Amino acid sequence: MRALTVFVALCVAGLAAVAPVLGQEGHPLKGSWIGTWESNATHGADVLVVLDWDGRNITGTINPGTDNIAIRNATLNPDGWRVHLEADAKDRAGADLTYVIDGTIENISFHNRSVVGTWKSQRGSGRFEISRQ
Repeated sequence: MRALTVFVALCVAGLAAVAPVLGQEGHPLKGSWIGTWESNATHGADVLVVLDWDGRNITGTINPGTDNIAIRNATLNPDGWRVHLEADAKDRAGADLTYVIDGTIENISFHNRSVVGTWKSQRGSGRFEISRQ
């Protein structure tokens, strides 16, 4: 009986030690995300999104580097894990474009979760899917 009590106590202590580690991952959108935004003739199908969380706001960039598109508005609704991103860009001729991306986080409990949804702009719309790296 004593061995069982010790075993149960060790199991409880082990779970208590692991729980804080699992909870320290941070904001569910923070990180680098790679994927596709289908039918985007202006910026191509491949996309890299880098998102950050400063404790109050979600900020980030779509295609950092030579094709920077700053995200001007980003929200996450934990009810359904719905994501909304807005970004302003220019097309190849220099005309203004506004991207609106709406999606849902899938596999929220995994590190390599995905955001799946649609993007829209003045030039069209299509499917959008990115996975966190």
